[in-house]
Amino acid sequence: MYHIVTGAAGFIGANLVKALNERGIIDIIAVDNLTKADKFKNLTDCEIADYLDKREFLELIHSGDLDDAVAAVFHEGACSDTMETDGRYMMENNYRYSLDVLNFCQENNAAFLYASSASVYGAGSIFSEQREHESPLNVYGYSKFLFDQAVRRMWDDKSAQIVGFRYFNVYGPREQHKGRMASVALHFFNQYQANGKVKLFEGCDGYPNGEQRRDFVSVEDVVAVNMWFLEHPQQSGIFNLGTGRSQTFNDVAVAVINTCRAHAGEAPLDLAALQAQGIVSYMDFPEALNGKYQSFTQADISALRGAGYDAPLLTVEQGTARYVEVLRAKQGM
Repeated sequence: MYHIVTGAAGFIGANLVKALNERGIIDIIAVDNLTKADKFKNLTDCEIADYLDKREFLELIHSGDLDDAVAAVFHEGACSDTMETDGRYMMENNYRYSLDVLNFCQENNAAFLYASSASVYGAGSIFSEQREHESPLNVYGYSKFLFDQAVRRMWDDKSAQIVGFRYFNVYGPREQHKGRMASVALHFFNQYQANGKVKLFEGCDGYPNGEQRRDFVSVEDVVAVNMWFLEHPQQSGIFNLGTGRSQTFNDVAVAVINTCRAHAGEAPLDLAALQAQGIVSYMDFPEALNGKYQSFTQADISALRGAGYDAPLLTVEQGTARYVEVLRAKQGM
């Protein structure tokens, strides 16, 4: 029986393939669109049975060629660009594609674990998995919201496990291909390595410079939660996947810089000192993001804990330090 990972060459998808390998699973079909080919590098240390383009995959599930051959699908394939304005493309890629894969899994009694998003909450201040708290700000968030709604409509008739993960701000290894959509942790690391300084957005929505707050979650924890649900097929639901803590962009910058400083034999500096020395500074908030930006997120993870996942989740300081170690090793530093 195969395990299928869509978006397998992407950030979270590639980390899931690696985690499956570490559990002895190598009969993996990796599905992705490699029109932008650089992300293939995410899979070079992974073992897979086959690679399929997204279009080939859809043809196979519609033809029945994969019937009764799949144990589980991790559906990570999506357009994750929150600034994408082509609504037709977004809905076809994120909503309709997801429905096709979900229906295949239900018809074949295969587990379906998929990527939702915290973007469904929009500018709200309550991040709990109920319809009344959901109001996306952009078409990306709407595509994820609409699919969650489709999943909810089939709860009573489902034939196999369905788990949706509302990812908050994920950071960690195998995201280098994402360009401007990569995590701020990676952007800050690259800036600091290039010129010894980091620039953040100025404040907005009443928050001071760099003090907008997000629930930053390490991809290590994201993978661990996915694997836990794979191992607990009796558990279904839509779950927030964050840490339950809100930390500032300044916190991320300080953590990145001080980890780098420690490797250089330099003493850590607090935010005020970094600002005073010009190591941390701020730039204009982008006009294109006005009205489309979440200045505060903090996952309510009570449903996740209630399902039985009880492992501790990394703080920004812990997760960023581990991530910087990986980045430095990649650069041979």
